[in-house]
Parts: sequence; structure tokens; C-alpha cells
Amino acid sequence: MAHKILIVEDERIIVKGIKFSLEQDGMEVAVAHDGEEALEMARANEYDLVVLDVMLPKLDGLEVCQGIREFSDTPIIMLTAKSEDMDKIMGLDYGADDYMTKPFNILELKARIKAILRRSARKAGAPEPTRNGYTLRDLEIEMDSRRVRISGGEVNLTAKEFDLLELFMQNVERVYTREELLNTVWGYEYPGDVRTVDVHVRRLREKIEETPSDPKYIHTKWGVGYYFK
Repeated sequence: MAHKILIVEDERIIVKGIKFSLEQDGMEVAVAHDGEEALEMARANEYDLVVLDVMLPKLDGLEVCQGIREFSDTPIIMLTAKSEDMDKIMGLDYGADDYMTKPFNILELKARIKAILRRSARKAGAPEPTRNGYTLRDLEIEMDSRRVRISGGEVNLTAKEFDLLELFMQNVERVYTREELLNTVWGYEYPGDVRTVDVHVRRLREKIEETPSDPKYIHTKWGVGYYFK
């Protein structure tokens, strides 16, 4: 799944360079050119990281950083050309994760972004790839043998339940609509309806979740579908 990055910068030539470089690495890039637009986009969308300039129209970057921290812990890299702003950022009063001073090297910025994304993935508990599958906390899945274990004990899944779990574990945090799951797991020619997905997700939760009504793995995005966390 491609990482989603929000760039908040009013200098369009800088935006163009960062956007092109990140998209070359397969990332999805959104852009805001002022502080108010940045806050609106951050509230309306989920991003893996924000690159945020300090000097912005309408709201400055420090105000935007504080605003984002009121509702999100998305990693933020600040861009600044002023030493006094750098001192504020380093004081951690504004909740930024890192900073870079202008002019900066785009390769160094990319390296910082990738390092923070790796740390965030470990912190979020993304499944750890193994030789035959994935492991997350007490859940293990083996692709070749199609076996699933919870706390070392084997769990018997149907073929479609396994296919669902495999898809979820390979695409952590991606929200799938019921239609997408039906088409991906059952195939486009399947004559059933989306209620089939709900039934299989419920049965899968009953087998892998300690408390199916309060799941820690397979979550519902109300009005949309399901995702693995």
C-alpha cells in the first residue's frame, strides 16, 4: 500500500520538486498551499506523514502543527529558514517529529521521511513478514500451508476466511468496501451479494478475536467497509 504524504508549502517550485521525487518512490502526494487548507485536508483525510513549511499564508506552520496535534499523531517534518523557528520546533512545544532548514537536499528529506515511516510502522505494530507468511502479536499466518495460529494454537479457517485474512494482513490500514472484498476474494462472477462479506468477517472475528464484539485486528469503518489494524 502506497504511503500518503501531505506537503504544505506555498512555494510552488519547492512543491514540484518534493512531489516529483516522492512519487518516483511510489508515494501518493497531496498538496496544500496555505495553513487553512492544510488543516482542512488533514481533518478530512488520513496521511502517513506531513511535510509542513513554517512560513505559510493564512495560518503559519506552527499553528497548523498545533492544530493537527489536537486530533492526530501523524508524523510531521517542519521546513524552516529561520533559526528562531527552529528553536521553537526543537523545544517540542508544537509537536513536530523532525525539522529541516532551507535550502535542503531533497535526498536527505526523502531519507528522513522514509526513516520516520519505518518507525511509525513498527510503532503501529504492522505485521512482521516471515519466511512463510506474517506474524502480528499472537496471530501467525502461513501462506504455503494456509495455516493460522493464535497464541501457538492452530485455528481452522475456511478457504474464503483464510483469503480474507491474508488480504487484510498484506494491506494493513487499507479500508476495503464490501464490494471490493467481494470482487477480490470471491471474484467478479460471484452471484452472491455483499452480505456474504459481513457473514465471513463475523465468522473470522469469532475465530481470531479474543472479544469479537471489540476486535483488535479486523475493524469496521462505519458506512464504508473493513480494515485490518
